[in-house]
Amino acid sequence: MAAGLEIRRATHDDYEAVKSVSETVWPDHGGDYLHRVYHDWLEDADDDTKRTFVADAGDELAGIVQAVMLSPEEAWFQGMRVNADYRRQGVSTRLNDACFEWARDQGATVGRIMTYSWNVAALGAARAGGFEPVTEFRWAQPDPDPDADGPLPVSNDPAAAWRYWADSPARDHLRGVALSPEESWAVCELTREILATVGEETAVFAVHGDDGVAGASYRTREYERRTDDGAIVTWVEYGVGAWDGLEAARSLFAAIARDAATLGADRVRVLIPETVGFVSDASLVAEGISEEPDFVLGIDLTEA
Repeated sequence: MAAGLEIRRATHDDYEAVKSVSETVWPDHGGDYLHRVYHDWLEDADDDTKRTFVADAGDELAGIVQAVMLSPEEAWFQGMRVNADYRRQGVSTRLNDACFEWARDQGATVGRIMTYSWNVAALGAARAGGFEPVTEFRWAQPDPDPDADGPLPVSNDPAAAWRYWADSPARDHLRGVALSPEESWAVCELTREILATVGEETAVFAVHGDDGVAGASYRTREYERRTDDGAIVTWVEYGVGAWDGLEAARSLFAAIARDAATLGADRVRVLIPETVGFVSDASLVAEGISEEPDFVLGIDLTEA
């Protein structure tokens, strides 16, 4: 166990120390993003919905993590990084404990994390920290297309989208979670209220088949990223893709492609369940698809 560590709230003055940790992460997978977004990622001092913790070793940081409240009962933990010189010394445990205590104080009863499926070190650390498997998903990546068309009608009807989602195999596989409209790279329980809100603020999609609603999706956000060669790329992201059969899949992805095109998207991604059926349908209909899934794990924060 690393001695002499202070677990404290992160500040903007920690940037250089965070950068020294972040720059060494995932060199074989394109590197880390945290130091590139740190100042925007860090919460304001008076923001009670987020709390970023660092493990301060004096001359350097041993680690960092952020906790976010996604709803009155759901906490999301992200950005866990541990300095290579302090690994296997209990740093992640200390940081997790700080997150758990803070989240409980905010009223959270559950906490979740996301990790790449290839990051076996993070998966092992998560299980050691008390997290249990929740679900896995993949990204479908259809091309924006203003002329995309499908065989079934698609409406912007939150009630119909909810009706499909409420009884869908996708919801069962994903254990009820989909992308949060409020926090990037986070999942929360998809509720009727969320669909009603995004139906007014962004877009909701409900595919109508001969026997009722046959698919659903919703747009969560659009954002820009700078590539390594300096180009600006516009991404549009959709919180979940769920459907019954290839006709519904074609119609849903066509509606998403048209919507993304109206926003000037260069790239699109849609969260889909990691099952043989959904992944094979999407690979046929959407064509583009991520090579590997991502994993979601969770922990019960209720105290006995």
